[in-house]
Amino acid sequence: MQGGSSGIGYGLKYQVLEPSKPLHFFSLLSLFPFFLESTLKTILISQARCISDVKADTDHTSFLTATLSLKEENEVHLIRISSGGTELVCEGLFSHPNEIWDLASCPFDQRIFSTVYFTGESYGAAIWQIPELYGELNSPQLEKITPIGDNVGKIKCILWWPSGRHDKLISINEENLFLWSLDMPRKAIQVQSQESAGMHHLSGGAWDPHDVNAIAATSESSLQFWDLRTMKKTNSIERSHVRNVDYNPKKQHILVTAEDESGVCTWDLRKPKTPIQELPGHTHWTWAVKYNPEYEGLILSSGTNSTVNLWRASSSSEDEFTSERLVDSPTRANQLEPLLHSYIDYEDSVYGLAWSSREPWIFASLSYDGRVVVESVKPFLSRK
Repeated sequence: MQGGSSGIGYGLKYQVLEPSKPLHFFSLLSLFPFFLESTLKTILISQARCISDVKADTDHTSFLTATLSLKEENEVHLIRISSGGTELVCEGLFSHPNEIWDLASCPFDQRIFSTVYFTGESYGAAIWQIPELYGELNSPQLEKITPIGDNVGKIKCILWWPSGRHDKLISINEENLFLWSLDMPRKAIQVQSQESAGMHHLSGGAWDPHDVNAIAATSESSLQFWDLRTMKKTNSIERSHVRNVDYNPKKQHILVTAEDESGVCTWDLRKPKTPIQELPGHTHWTWAVKYNPEYEGLILSSGTNSTVNLWRASSSSEDEFTSERLVDSPTRANQLEPLLHSYIDYEDSVYGLAWSSREPWIFASLSYDGRVVVESVKPFLSRK
């Protein structure tokens, strides 16, 4: 099933292509509210690649996103859905000194997040804090809590353990894994252990929400599994160009990968020789995949074909949905159709995906031209 966007759109910087539409403008540095029934098309002065759910914000449905401009000042945007659910509100806009390639919100403190950035000469990473009274300040400035290492290579991503408060962080660069010990009261961080990935060039990873000692790391030729207690590789799955990985938060041992050649694959790590299910993915590179935090088997994928796909995926050969499940189709053939919907109202590659932890039927997507679109998947859910 294909369809255009019926969600809420947000441009990180704004130039409306269809001026006849009745959009309301505030100021250049505040969010314009675009209502659910409007279709928004924007040109972004600064490009963007990363977006993160603010999991620790239990009072609002919030996301952090950031720009990617080598020539201009970069920004981190804190955006929230209004209480009525019909518009996006910019709660904060903060300057960031360098272009941002990765962003992750702290799962236990809504004002803290990490970024991976490029200075024009080298990559770096840092942990930042949003000022407490940022809404009352004219030009609120981020506080740099601590850089994450110096001269640690081309950092790809920072991982926070997703299942609660934890004093460890993981950084992944092209050649190494680093386990960091984080001391927030002292605003300090130090390497606890590190290990080389050998000849493999790592590109990213995910931290197992069921096991604080296990992570998966992606590379150009394999998916690797590491034990953080020993910093040793425990297993691997040989696959070409795995671009993204995510663990199933509801079922242990289950994960999903985004791959250039095979699209989207789900895996049971107890039987890693073949995937549980291979989904066609996208007509070009499949770039990102995300399991829904609440609804079993619901997966988002995005790619460089300017599309976001919503999938119903199997976690086993006898997959069943419980109290709240995906909508049953009228025929057996349709019941087995894994693709629930394709969101095609984009004009550029979609690199960023984030489910809302607070309202798990809502997700945000970010395309390279800087457009954030928020959608609801409630039409694809039903109660018994």
